[in-house]
Amino acid sequence: MEYHLTTPIPPEDLKKISIGDIVYLTGTVVTARDEAHLKALELHKKGEKPPVDFKGIGLFHCGPVMKKNEEGEWIVVAAGPTTSARMEIFQDEFIRVFQPGIIIGKGGMGERTTKACQEETCIYGYFTGGAALLAANRIKKVKDVFWFEELGMPESLWLFDVENFGPLTITIDTHGGNMTEKSKKKIEENKNKIIQNL
Repeated sequence: MEYHLTTPIPPEDLKKISIGDIVYLTGTVVTARDEAHLKALELHKKGEKPPVDFKGIGLFHCGPVMKKNEEGEWIVVAAGPTTSARMEIFQDEFIRVFQPGIIIGKGGMGERTTKACQEETCIYGYFTGGAALLAANRIKKVKDVFWFEELGMPESLWLFDVENFGPLTITIDTHGGNMTEKSKKKIEENKNKIIQNL
């Protein structure tokens, strides 16, 4: 199935989606890699709020390449996804605390994120690696940037306005499904069968 979602994404819309479905996203997407995740969680522990409300929006594992145009406005040169496994150790806590609607990245995520997605009604969308220019073309506006001076360009929170951002293949749904882990298990089973037949 193919779905076109708009942020903030209502939980009931997320519950309709299953692994293998294709999603195109319109609305707000925020980039966040390791350091931004950790900083946001540290602020939460201190009783402070990060500068972005993540609830129901897209959280993009991405360190974009940016530049300023002649008017001094930020524009996106490339926005390829970062390997999401790097965020596995704290993505579950981030989902529980900030409740984004969809996580976007590459390579899939593990059991902890799968459980948090099921409990908090979130999904994970796989964006094809190497398609950084396609992603950049779907970003219509750079709305803001936070923590640039402290964290630098790739680790900042970049707030994007996107239109039909995708295609995103859903590999984690709200029902406990994880396509990546399912595929790994099948590959392992096939490998064992091949070894036995040698």
